[in-house]
Amino acid sequence: MTDGRRRVPSARTRILGWYVLLLAGALATALLLQRALFLRQVEGEVNQDLDQEVEEFAQLVEVGIDPTTGEPFAGDLAAVFTTYLERNVPLEGEAIVTFLDGEPFRGDAGGQVYRESPLLDVWGSVTESTRDTVDTLQGRVTYLAVPLFVEGQQEGVFVVAINVEDRLSRADELVRLGAAVFGSIFVVASAVAWVVAGGVLRPLRLLGETARSISETDLTRRIPAEGDDEIAELARTFNSMLDRLEAAFANQRRFIDDAGHELRTPITVIRGHLELMGDDPDERKETLDLVNRELDSMSRIVEDLLALAKAEQTDFIQPHPIDLPEFTQELQRRAATLGDRALLVEPPEPIVFYGDAQRLHQAVMNLIRNAFEHTPSVAEVTLGATVGKGALRIWVEDTGPGIPPEEQDVIFERFARGYVGRRTTGGAGLGLPIVDAIARGHGGRLELDSEVGRGSRFTIVLPLEDDT
Repeated sequence: MTDGRRRVPSARTRILGWYVLLLAGALATALLLQRALFLRQVEGEVNQDLDQEVEEFAQLVEVGIDPTTGEPFAGDLAAVFTTYLERNVPLEGEAIVTFLDGEPFRGDAGGQVYRESPLLDVWGSVTESTRDTVDTLQGRVTYLAVPLFVEGQQEGVFVVAINVEDRLSRADELVRLGAAVFGSIFVVASAVAWVVAGGVLRPLRLLGETARSISETDLTRRIPAEGDDEIAELARTFNSMLDRLEAAFANQRRFIDDAGHELRTPITVIRGHLELMGDDPDERKETLDLVNRELDSMSRIVEDLLALAKAEQTDFIQPHPIDLPEFTQELQRRAATLGDRALLVEPPEPIVFYGDAQRLHQAVMNLIRNAFEHTPSVAEVTLGATVGKGALRIWVEDTGPGIPPEEQDVIFERFARGYVGRRTTGGAGLGLPIVDAIARGHGGRLELDSEVGRGSRFTIVLPLEDDT
C-alpha cells in the first residue's frame, strides 16, 4: 500500500526538464529572430530594387535622348515610357506599368499580369509617391507608384511592382532548414545533457547508495571525489563525516573491548573471594580489603577509559591562561600525596601559556606516578619545564633502570605493560596513552628518551603562541 505521497521526479529528470525547456525556448526564439531577419532582408532587397528602377527611370527622363529624334525627350512621357521599357531588363518577379492621363499606357512582360487587376485603378489615381504591400490573386506584391509632372501638371504615373512570393518562399525554406538544424541540435543536446547530468549526479547516487549500505559494522565505503565543484566538495564532506563516524564507532568498540578486557579480571577475583569467604572475622576483613582494592582498580580503569574516549571529542581540551610556576608548584603538592617518594622540581621560567590545566595536571601526574612505580625507591624523579623554539617542554625524568629499545614503541599502546617486572604496583597500562592523547589534544606530542641503566625522560611538547 502506498503512503499517499506524491512521487517527486528525480533530480536528473528535473534538471533535464528545465534544461530542455530553456533550450527549446532559446532555439524557438532564435528561429523566430532568424525568420524576422530573413523577412526584413527580403523587404530591404525589394525596396532597394524598387528604388533602383525609379532612379534609373528618373535619370532617363532628365538626361536621356529620344532614339527616334536624337533630341532630349522634352516632356514626352510616351517616348520616355517606350524607350525605358525597350531597354529595361526586369528582375525576378518584377513588373513595370505606366499610365498616361490616368489610363494604362504600356507595361513590360511582367506588367501584363496586372491587366485585369484592381490595382490598375489604384495606381492610375495616385497623386504622390506611394509605396505599399498588398495581397493579390498573384500573391503578395510590393509596389512603388510615382506620379509624373510636366510643366506643373500631372500627366502620368510610373509603377514598379515586385511579386515577393518567390522570395518569401525561399526565406521560409531557409527557416524550415534552420528549424531542422535547431531540432537536431535540440535532440542531440538533450541526449548529451541526459548523459552529462547522470555523470554530474553520479556522486549523489553513490552518496545515497553508500548511506544505505552503511551499518555499525561496516563504515569502510567511500565516495570517489574528483574535481573542485560543489558535488565533489559534498562527496569529500560526506567521506569526512564517514571518517569521523568510523573513528567514533571504532573508539566505542575499543572502549567496550578494553573495558571488558580489563574489568573481567578484577570481577573474577572479587567473585572468587566472595564465594570462598568464610565466617572467620580476619578472613572476612582480608577479603573485604581485597575487594575494595579491586573496586578501586576498576574505578580507575573506568576513569582512564572514559578519558581516552573523551579524547576523540572536540571539547576534550578547553584552553585558558596558565601560570607555569604555579602549575609546577601544584604538581609538586599533588605528587606528595603519592607516597614517601620525593619529587625534585627545577624552577621553571616565569611565563604564562595557554592550555587545559586539568588535563595537563592529569598527564604530568600520570608520568610522575609511572616514574614512581617503575623505579626503585632510591632513584630520583625530577620535574622540569623549558621554553624554546616555539614550544614548551614539560618533562619528567628518572634515574631508574631505563626502558629497552624493543619496548619503547609499544608502551604508548593501550594496556601495554612493557616492564612489569620492574613496577611496584599494578596498573591497567592506560597512563601513557592518556598522556599522549592529552598532548595531541593540545596540538603537541609526547616524546621518550630512555637508555637502559641510565633512566628515562618523558617530555610533553606543547606549541606556544607567537606572543607567549
